[in-house]
Amino acid sequence: MKFLPTLALACALAAGAAAAHAQTTVKDAWVRGTVPQQKATGLFAQLTSAGGGKLVSASSPVAGIVEIHEMAMAGDVMKMRAVTGIELPAGKAVDLKPGGYHVMLMDLKQPLKEGDTVQVTFVIEGKDGKRESVAVKAPVKALTATPHKH
Repeated sequence: MKFLPTLALACALAAGAAAAHAQTTVKDAWVRGTVPQQKATGLFAQLTSAGGGKLVSASSPVAGIVEIHEMAMAGDVMKMRAVTGIELPAGKAVDLKPGGYHVMLMDLKQPLKEGDTVQVTFVIEGKDGKRESVAVKAPVKALTATPHKH
């Protein structure tokens, strides 16, 4: 029993070290606000993975379904489709933005209005196959909001 405080301290230090060695950072995350009855919206951010990897999933308590999407031209028509992931080249920022890659929050549990905050967890798979979860709190911006210049 006398080793429990030491074990607890060691676990706390290990957890802190793991957090300090996070490979991926998320900047400028935001969610577009919704109107009543709207069941989906987009989340946008800038992701940078120090060692490289791939964004493989995301989750949020405000949505029943969270998917990674891309917008791309197909002939003369802009189309949106789900993708299995987004490559994150080592040390290079990747923008999730309107009209490009983004995260769709679908089956929303309530309307999202400007000033709200949405918790989102990104899952990144490193080149070594290990997965890292990065939790962020993204402010909700007005329905008409446009992205910041990075």
